Amino acid sequence: MVATPYPLPFTIGSRRLLAVEREVAPIAFTLEDILSGRLPGVPAIGHGEGYRVLSAPAHAEKRLREAMPGFLIGAREDYERSYIAMSGSYDDYLARFSGKTRSTLRRKRRKVEQAGGGDLDMRTYLTPAEMDEFLQLAIPLSRRTYQARLLDAGLPDDKDARAGMRELAADDQVRAYILFLDQRPIAYLYLPVAGHTLVYAHLGYEPDYAELSPGTVLQMAALERLFAEDRFQFFDFTEGDGAHKKLFRTGSVPCASFLMLRPSWANRALLNAHGLFEAGVAGAKQLAERSGFAATLRKRLR
Repeated sequence: MVATPYPLPFTIGSRRLLAVEREVAPIAFTLEDILSGRLPGVPAIGHGEGYRVLSAPAHAEKRLREAMPGFLIGAREDYERSYIAMSGSYDDYLARFSGKTRSTLRRKRRKVEQAGGGDLDMRTYLTPAEMDEFLQLAIPLSRRTYQARLLDAGLPDDKDARAGMRELAADDQVRAYILFLDQRPIAYLYLPVAGHTLVYAHLGYEPDYAELSPGTVLQMAALERLFAEDRFQFFDFTEGDGAHKKLFRTGSVPCASFLMLRPSWANRALLNAHGLFEAGVAGAKQLAERSGFAATLRKRLR
């Protein structure tokens, strides 16, 4: 895989102030790579500046450092790679939660059912034709979600992405779901399949219905159907932390994502500047939390 432009973001909260591009090739670890101790192939970078490493466990990071001595490492993010081990039944999975959490999850589902005046209306999309329908319904919804507006993480809407989704559907390598309320889509979930693992690629919900927790309700309803399939070994929440992932996971592995760049003065200056910026943002956040201004600051950033 050749190096492609990656915009290194300088962000405060969910607001991107600027981004500086570097040509990098990705080295991405799947959950099955991590759990089995495999190191994915390291692509040649040609005239690129280096690599963007995603979800490297500690043992793999050590091997990458040894393989590329002198490369600069920065823009680092440490987190737990969360996942659900899908052995057993859905009821077995539910039993892992506390009684209070199970009660809360049931109450959220009932609230959506009552708002719709009947049973939960969640629809599954598997085939290429169904994927076309899913995208027709989910993409307009995605554009309204905070994931798309603030995090640039909405459903992709270009020709190549649509074709890729149809190909996955033709090979039975994707699961997609939409939660409806009064015939209106209010949440979507898109899960491509990698080996024996479902990948948590895209989740979004209608902001106007946030009080109904549609993302959580859809997540649990989809998991119930997926456990019933008895096909998959893992549900992979991919990179990054979050309360949603911590709630639903059955296990996690410490991982890190970072850039590995050629040792040029420009790359050194960029990574140093990014590190100082991140440290400044973290310090300001701690000060705001201690002074009680954190909530006001978050509202202004939105």
